[in-house]
Formats: sequence, structure tokens, C-alpha cells
Amino acid sequence: MARILAIDFGTKRTGIAVTDELQIIASGLTTVNTKELLSFLKDYIKKETVELFLIGEPKQMDNSASESEVHIIKFISKLEKAIPNIPIKRVDERFTSKMAFQTMIDSGLKKNQRKNKALVDEISATLILQSYLYSK
Repeated sequence: MARILAIDFGTKRTGIAVTDELQIIASGLTTVNTKELLSFLKDYIKKETVELFLIGEPKQMDNSASESEVHIIKFISKLEKAIPNIPIKRVDERFTSKMAFQTMIDSGLKKNQRKNKALVDEISATLILQSYLYSK
């Protein structure tokens, strides 16, 4: 089997998580400067087999699109052109940042460590991926 790669897209940084090859475990992979995201993904799929990209879909409480959706749509268009052979699915990512922060607290990270926004993005991507795996 191939891996599933989840993306928590941000205008500055993007969190990335990936499954194991059996698609059982979701793990944080890294956080990438968003300007370098496409080249990172191209390099990653040269080394690992990926069968699906999951991209977080930020929504407001009333189910309307978030302000960042405009940027995500642009990125998806670029991704589809750059890597057309890997399908893309969207996953509702409401509350993932809050859940990521709570996960950091629950795991005992100190206050200074919890200020690491890159880590929050990576954990958010992992939560997006985990929710997809649960729903499969």
C-alpha cells in the first residue's frame, strides 16, 4: 500500500502528516515554509509512494468558507498541475488548531514549547489525517 499525506495549509507555514504504508498510523512529518511546499511534495513523492493528498478545509461555525480558503484553492490548482497523478480530498479542519494546542498541553509540553506554531501546524495536519482514517 501507499501512504496518505495530509496538509494543514497556511499562508506562511504548512503542517504535514503522513500515514505508515498500511495506512493505520498518522504521524506528524514536518512543517514547511509554504513557499517551498510544492517542491517539498515533489521531492517527497520521489522517495515515498503516496496515493492521496488530504488538504484541510477550514470552515466557519456557520459552515461557510474561511478567509484562507482562497489561498488553499490557488494552492490546490498548482498541486493538481504539478502532481496530477495523485488525487486530492478535502477534510473539514474545524477546531484542529485548538485540539492541537490541547494535545500539547495534555502531553506535558512547557509553555515555551507550546508557542512553537510550527509544531501546532504539524499536529493539526496529524489530526486532519487521523480524522480521515477514522472515517474510512
